[in-house]
Amino acid sequence: MSGSTPIRVLVVDDEPIALAAHAAYVRRLEGFEVVAEANGMGAALAVLNDPAMGSIDLILLDMNLTDGHGLDLLRRIHGLGLVPDVVAITAVREVHVVRSAVALGITAYLIKPFAFAAFREKLENYRSYNAVLADRSQTSQDAIDRALSQLRPTGKLALPKGMLAETLRSVSDWLRTHPGPASATEVAAGLAMSRVTARRYLDHLVETGSAGKAPRHGSPGRLELEYSWSRPR
Repeated sequence: MSGSTPIRVLVVDDEPIALAAHAAYVRRLEGFEVVAEANGMGAALAVLNDPAMGSIDLILLDMNLTDGHGLDLLRRIHGLGLVPDVVAITAVREVHVVRSAVALGITAYLIKPFAFAAFREKLENYRSYNAVLADRSQTSQDAIDRALSQLRPTGKLALPKGMLAETLRSVSDWLRTHPGPASATEVAAGLAMSRVTARRYLDHLVETGSAGKAPRHGSPGRLELEYSWSRPR
């Protein structure tokens, strides 16, 4: 997108670490510009109401804010007559919240925690959608269909040969809900699979940024590694 106007982004999250991380993720992507970071609903509204800030094209919005709810912020934005696109980035999984967010016009919904690859995919899909409709006062059925198809691609991120999405989901869920770090042997026992299989999936989670691994200290015999789910980014 060299030479074109970047997509101006407002990042909203009340967790300082997540706020900084999501803004840093945006800065790694071509064609986007972080113009403001807001740590809650009040701060976000202050940015949106500031004439000096200029227009906001895209809001990355957490749903659980200390001074309000993301859905309330969406309603306030509509009440101001503003029409930025919104990508929800949140740990909220309740169906009624998802439905309400869709009804209020969100462009995409990304559940925490996630790896950078998932974040990049959502924003690159949005960038493609935006490019189809950019600089048009009128459009066509074909352009609309092509734009919407960018937001909902039919393909999935390819897994390494021999890996199954269902097994990866099981390992991810087990590790994410486990109260502490776990070895491949412990994961294998918990999911009734071989240690070799568990370790392969765990190492894939590490490679994609969803998990971390470190030596387990204090265990006798051979060195054993332990895996832990990465904190939200």
